[in-house]
Parts: sequence; structure tokens; C-alpha cells
Amino acid sequence: MTQPDTRAAAPSSPTQDAWADALARLATDQARVRAGGGPKAQQRQHEKNRLTARERINRLIDPGSAFDELMTFAGYGMYEDVGGCPSGGTVTGIGQIQGRPWMIIANDATVKAGAFFPITAKKVIRAQTIALENRLPVVYLVDSAGVYLPMQDEIFPDQDDFGRVFYLNARMSARGIPQIAAIMGNCVAGGAYLPVMCDTLIMTEGSGLYLAGPALVKAAIGQVVDSEELGGAAMHAGIAGTVDYREPDDEAALKRIRALADLYAPGEVAPWAKRRAEVREPESHDLTELVSFDGAKTYDVRDLITSLTDGGEFHEFKAEYGETLVCGFGRVGGYPVGFVANQRTVIKKKLKSGGEPGLRTRIEVGGVIYGDSADKAARFILDANQAGVPLVFLSDVTGFMVGRDSEQEGIIRRGAKLVNAVSNSVVPKITIITGGSFGAGNYAMNGKAYAPRFLFAWPSAKYAVMSGNAAAKTLLDIQVAALKRQGHPPDDEELARLYEEVKAKYDAELDPRYAAARLWVDEIIAPNDTRDRLIRALEACAQNPEQEEFRVGVFQV
Repeated sequence: MTQPDTRAAAPSSPTQDAWADALARLATDQARVRAGGGPKAQQRQHEKNRLTARERINRLIDPGSAFDELMTFAGYGMYEDVGGCPSGGTVTGIGQIQGRPWMIIANDATVKAGAFFPITAKKVIRAQTIALENRLPVVYLVDSAGVYLPMQDEIFPDQDDFGRVFYLNARMSARGIPQIAAIMGNCVAGGAYLPVMCDTLIMTEGSGLYLAGPALVKAAIGQVVDSEELGGAAMHAGIAGTVDYREPDDEAALKRIRALADLYAPGEVAPWAKRRAEVREPESHDLTELVSFDGAKTYDVRDLITSLTDGGEFHEFKAEYGETLVCGFGRVGGYPVGFVANQRTVIKKKLKSGGEPGLRTRIEVGGVIYGDSADKAARFILDANQAGVPLVFLSDVTGFMVGRDSEQEGIIRRGAKLVNAVSNSVVPKITIITGGSFGAGNYAMNGKAYAPRFLFAWPSAKYAVMSGNAAAKTLLDIQVAALKRQGHPPDDEELARLYEEVKAKYDAELDPRYAAARLWVDEIIAPNDTRDRLIRALEACAQNPEQEEFRVGVFQV
């Protein structure tokens, strides 16, 4: 008989308590979002002899393999006046099918019958873009009522709206990227083009595929026709010839997809992936002990890097120069990578003397990018591109240094050089936001505008033009000035209330869920899952063997 463990548990630290609370909240929020339209909507789907989106994906991917969901929090806290749109009404992510990574895009019919909200279109477009950039084959599991008509003006007309989905369909097909679609429910109106533009089209009994449903046909041309005759699986298989395979139900359709996927010729991998070495375990660290949730504790980012690299091996570049950015090479999951990371220690910087013998020093603050750090990182990015090695950015950045000395040292010119190098880098870039991602520091550390192949954030990430306190004070000053112009100078009590209101709003916008809801980040991940997610992201990037010529244009010196 096993005796109970009577040893007292080690007391937890405030850092661990904060992380435990944050990760528990993340798990709760993820579970709520992944429930889609809720138990009743799931039951209605089952009563139609159909699986839910996530049930379909679980049966589609290789048994025991991971499904790396992307954009789980799309639409989080949005569209509340119409009941919300959990996870953007669609499920996207990368899963192994017959041993190969595939992008999977599945409409969630439990959310407004799978209708497309504005965020739904943007989420599908982002998933397709990831597939295009990484040459990932795509499976579409289609079960959608089409565009959510009350918001058609926000979904239909713009460059990155609904029409872009079909544009990317065609572009991927032209690049030879496999696309398989299975219609497993409704597929109506403009959405009908998506599956038909794929290489292979599967359709289940009881599904409907038509540009206009029976009610709209009657209203438009007065014709009375039932759903099966208008756009059922038997009609499209035997009369119109639209579908390639007609299947009785979801299970049969998913088996067909797996069988077809197993026939595809394997693609070439990227040149850097051919240098993959044997995987070695990293140095063991609990990252929630290393990095505090609130960012108040200093830490050496080298410890974070060696917790991700194979065997803890890290070849640091210019280790004694530009120390607020740490750069260097290592391997992750056997793949060669270059790291650009914000150092979070306080640094005693040696400076040239001003005409006097010897050296003087200054204190540099971790998380701030100084001129020499920008120079070093720009040069390192050039080296990584020369070597053809992917780049991983570990972003915990306050911004660029400001002030007289910094301006006289050319911080704008040197920062522009770093932004140029990041912008024109052609190797795969993956960004992980571990803490702050503020202002122009976000740009220098490969934020969303700089085309990262993947962008992950920890629950501790804060994403804005400046930190909460600084922004709240600035916004408060603007409000107070406006009140004074109106002849109503606020008293101390009103000032305190206004400050708290402004800060609460800004803090809500700093939360990574706010960013994830708007697809500014691809997924929120737990710190201790970072290495595994990074390895699988590199495996996805490895599927694209092509690399553009590296050119930087006008480069500041």
C-alpha cells in the first residue's frame, strides 16, 4: 500500500502565485471560447448527424499528435450586442495528417451557423497566409451559412475582407500547394467558391452547396425547388459534376481526406532544415520562476534562451557590446536558429572618455534599445540572412532610449537601420512576446507589421504604444486640458476618478486577449510550452524551400 506523502509543500513565491492565477484564467478562458455556441448548439449539430468543428479535427489528425490551434481568441469580447462570436466562428491550426503538417480551417456551425463575421474572414485569411508563406497544404472543413448579413459592409468589399479568401485559394493553387475541401453542412452564396477552387472536393449527404438557397431562389426568380435538387450531394456528384467524392457522413469524409493526404508526394524542405541535427534536451528551467508575470523582476535573458536551445548551447554574438539586446545562434529541436532577445538585467556600460584618460560608465536599463544595441542586432540579422538561418525574436521591450545623449548618439538613425534589417529579412521569423511590447520597440522586435511567420504571446504580454501608467497620465493630461478649455477645471476627486477610468480602459487594451481578439498575435501560449510550440512552428516553416534574395536598400551607417 502506498503511504501518503506527509512532507510539507514548498511555499510558493509571489511570482509563482501570479503565474498560477494567470495560467488558470487562461485555461478557463480557452475552455469557454472552445465551447463555441455552447452545449445546446453542439447538441443540435449532433442531432443532424454531424460532428462539431473540433470533433472533426480530432478525428482528422494523426492519433496522439498535437493540434496547434491558432487564433483561439479571435473575436474575444467583440460583437457582444449580437451574442458574440467565440473564436471567430471558425477553428484554425496546424495538425499532422499522415505525418505531414497541414493547415486546417474548420467552420464552427455552433456559432451563428458558421456565418462569417468580419473577424472570421480576417482569421481565415491569416490562416491561409500562414499556409502560403510556409507552403503548408490546407484542409477546409466547410459548414457555414455564409456572410453574416447585418455586417456585410464590414465583411464584403475591402482588400482583406471576404473576397481575399478566394484570391488566396487561387494563389496557393498556382503555387502547387495542395488544398482539400470537405462540405459537411451548409456552403452558400459567395462562400461556395472556396471549396470549388480547391484541388479536391468532398461532400457529405445532407449538405447543401449553392449560390442561392431555396428561399432566395424563390424570391429572386419565383422558382420553387427543394434543397437536395438545388444543391444536394447527389446532384453535385451525378448531375453538375462539381464534387469529386460523395460520402455518407462526417466520419467517411474524414477518412477520405486522410487517405488522399497519404497519396501526396512529399515536398522539399528548406535548405536550413536539411542541417537539422539530433535533438538534445535543453537546460531545465521553469520559465515561470525565471520571468515574473508583472515584469518587475530582472532576469538574464540568456537563461531563457538556454532553456529553449538544445543542450543549452548558445553562441552569443558580440557578447560585450550593445548588451541590452542579446543575439546569437543555437539549435531548437535540432534546427539552427538565430536569437534576438531583449536583455532584462541592469547593465553597467563602459563608455569612451570625453577627452580624459580612461573610461567612464553609465547604467543602461534592461528592455530598452540603445544605439549600440540597435547596431549589433541589425548586423546580426544580416549575418543570419547570409547564413540562411531562421530568426527567433524574444520580445520584452520598453522601447528605444530617449533623451539628449541618445539623440546625439544617433538613436533615430541607428534604430532605422534595425527596422530596415527586420523589414527586409527573408529568412523565416518567429516572434514570442514574453512581456512588454511597446512603441517602436515592437517594430524593432519583429511585431505583427513585419510579417513574422508566427507570433506567439505569453499571458504576461502587454501590447501597446506605451506602458499603462505613462499612457494614463498622458491621456489624463489631454482630458484635463479639454475640461479647462470648457471652463470646468476638475477638482482632486474628479482627477482621481478620471485617472482610474483612463487607466482601467488602457489596462484592458494592454491584455494579450485584446490583441489576440484582433489577430495582432497568433496565439497565447503558456511559458513552459514555448519550446514545443517553437519546434513545431519551425517544422511548419521548414516546408517552404524557397528563399527570396536578401536586399536592404538604403542602409543607414
